Amino acid sequence: MSSFWHWYIWIIAIGSIGLLFWLISATRKVTGATGEDEILDHSYDGIQEYNNPLPAWWLYMFWGAMVYGLGYYAYFGLGNWHGFSGWTSHKQLEQEIAVHDKKYGDIFDRYAAMSIEDLQNEPRALQMGKRIFLNNCALCHGSAATGGYGFPNLTDNDWLYNDTDNSISQTIHKTVSAGRRGQMPAWGQALGTAGVNAVANYVLSLSDNEHDQTLATQGKALFMTSCVACHGVDGKGNQVLGAPDLTDNVWLYRNDSESLLNNIKLTINNGRAGNMPAWNSILGSAKVQLVSAYVYSLSH
Repeated sequence: MSSFWHWYIWIIAIGSIGLLFWLISATRKVTGATGEDEILDHSYDGIQEYNNPLPAWWLYMFWGAMVYGLGYYAYFGLGNWHGFSGWTSHKQLEQEIAVHDKKYGDIFDRYAAMSIEDLQNEPRALQMGKRIFLNNCALCHGSAATGGYGFPNLTDNDWLYNDTDNSISQTIHKTVSAGRRGQMPAWGQALGTAGVNAVANYVLSLSDNEHDQTLATQGKALFMTSCVACHGVDGKGNQVLGAPDLTDNVWLYRNDSESLLNNIKLTINNGRAGNMPAWNSILGSAKVQLVSAYVYSLSH
């Protein structure tokens, strides 16, 4: 926290208590002579008010609130000062994590030492992985892991990546642990409107979707010069690069309110930039292993 915000908080917090102290001190005395009832010079609907002091219990509540506030600041701290207790929310979190690790550490260590394939025979481990998934992954992939626009379906055994010696389980683990950055360049400027339309029709033909055959023939020539480096001559993609198979009729970016042709043209024209965050530093290796096992179980 910068010095500006430190002193800003101090002035507001301590100043508020000081202002309340002044207000109570300035208004607690009655100005009339002793034994006389002073009537204030204002009235409401003919009803006048005596100038009486606050009830004692009410006054004591104000004093108590001020003492409590000062005590709270002294114990828990204010601004950059951590108070006499030295308490911080970060320190409390570390203590709670330590208690959690002591209670569940052996369980996590046991599962972390097992392979993802072996964890398929551990219902408790898969249930733990599911809870981790629902708490951290469902926001993008959905509670049923069926994905959404730009977020892959994890239940269909169709994988963009497979770059760990053809081991899907290890690819899943690598993806969860280290994250992924998918990049599809924009071809609109290079191909032009007509070229984009032609290539889109050729891509439709690869998955036996309705298309214009004349445009598809033109698009094939453009595809062979511009797209094969990633998607391959046969359009089946490259799992090392994360380039999708264009022949299987599985579409990561598909808006159902638009035709498939328009969806493909949008992708070719503008490109795509996908981002799967890395979770190892957040979840730790044991939880990454568990959630990877759960994801693997969804399609195996």
